[in-house]
Amino acid sequence: MNSKLKKVIGSLVLMAVLITIPHFLKFHHQDLLIFLTINVLVVASYRIVTLTGEWSLIHAVMMGVGGYTATLLFKNFELGMWFTLPLAGGVSALVAGILCFPLFRMTQFYFLIGSFAAGEAIRLVWIQNVSPFGGTGGLSGVEPPMLGGIDFLDAIPYYYLSLVVVGFCLFILYRIENSRIGLTLHAVHWKAPLAESVGVDTWRYRALAFVIGSFFVGIAGGLKVHYLGTITPNQFGIGFMVFILIWVIVGGYNKFYGPIIGVVALTVFDESIRSFEEIRPAIYGAVLIISILFLPLGLESIPAKFRAWFGIGADPKASTLTDK
Repeated sequence: MNSKLKKVIGSLVLMAVLITIPHFLKFHHQDLLIFLTINVLVVASYRIVTLTGEWSLIHAVMMGVGGYTATLLFKNFELGMWFTLPLAGGVSALVAGILCFPLFRMTQFYFLIGSFAAGEAIRLVWIQNVSPFGGTGGLSGVEPPMLGGIDFLDAIPYYYLSLVVVGFCLFILYRIENSRIGLTLHAVHWKAPLAESVGVDTWRYRALAFVIGSFFVGIAGGLKVHYLGTITPNQFGIGFMVFILIWVIVGGYNKFYGPIIGVVALTVFDESIRSFEEIRPAIYGAVLIISILFLPLGLESIPAKFRAWFGIGADPKASTLTDK
């Protein structure tokens, strides 16, 4: 069968599954499906930051910046979700742009620690200031959008809304990665001295990836708060950031779909071990260790391994940056 035809059939099957699946789930699982959809955008936006080789610990906080922006715009200016989402992304990108100047004086481990410190400083502002951020109790009273007679307070309509928004954002992220900008980001990661030798400003491209990732995770934050109706600083703490890291590492980050596989697989896995609440952190730690030992390239590398085992010709350890 032609490879393009396979992709078309696969895309149609995936769309059919995504459209029909909420109707076969209970309310609790419909709720979970919405958060999963939003988290897909979180990990996809985080991956574009990692394309330059930099891993940050501030991504969850940047999601919170978007969430607080959407909340304050809704409560103080009565702006609807159609306005708060792009503005949430814009403010997150603006904050990221300001943070680029101190943070990107550092690289690798120092950037990781610096990003964590900057994120905690932002969270401290939310916690200490009751006005306008609500302090530790956060803010409430945010509502979903209005569109005709559709009730977006219901889980299924909001899921479809989230699916459209996230799908559109994923398309843009995919196009960015496969553009000249995306190829340059890969070059900054793997051959930074060579890229600099031909005139590439590596600082600017690292900053650009950080700003783009923050913009899209800010939109994810706005989506989340419009569904929950409330926001608190604890929603965007280091605990959630660790989950983002685990989703990306377990799924793999050499291909566009790797982190998406990771967040979907681990969300389903997390739901299956919900009855083991006390030992869930230990189970997650074990999953991460096993993944690093036996699947260092993540779940995304499994098809390549199968092809190699059955002699179809792919090297399971080959890093295919061009095959997205």
